[in-house]
Amino acid sequence: MKQILISACIAGEAIRYDGRGFPVKDPLLMEWLKEKRALPFCPEVSGGLATPRPPAEIQGGSGLDVLAGRARIVNTLGEDVTDDFVLGAHKTLSFAKDNGVMAAILKENSPSCGSTTIYDGTFSSHLVPGNGVTTALLRAHHIVVFNETEIAGAARFLAE
Repeated sequence: MKQILISACIAGEAIRYDGRGFPVKDPLLMEWLKEKRALPFCPEVSGGLATPRPPAEIQGGSGLDVLAGRARIVNTLGEDVTDDFVLGAHKTLSFAKDNGVMAAILKENSPSCGSTTIYDGTFSSHLVPGNGVTTALLRAHHIVVFNETEIAGAARFLAE
């Protein structure tokens, strides 16, 4: 059985920046969780960030830029939390490798997990094309990343 990594918040765990979860009630995802095929993990918490925590956004690029040292992640207090996000991305990659994960379903728009869009770094709720740090690192290691609206696509990939 192929394992799939999922953002812990979409599994309903109350670990988002605001102290809440973002449970996705898709029947297929619920079945995967029940079968222990879907493995919840939170890059931000694993990187040492508290729950709740100030919102953070990538400034100066996207996840790949953060990994290359060309961009940083800053929270609404002006604190640079780049190192926490990068550490969490690496811990996520290690967890994925240890569990034979080939695909992930991650929370869209997140500076860690966004797979197609992230916030623009101005804290104005404006989305731009890009990916989060964890998504960029997983993709660089050939792990396919989907977001919470692409569960059917993830199922097709896992069936191949």
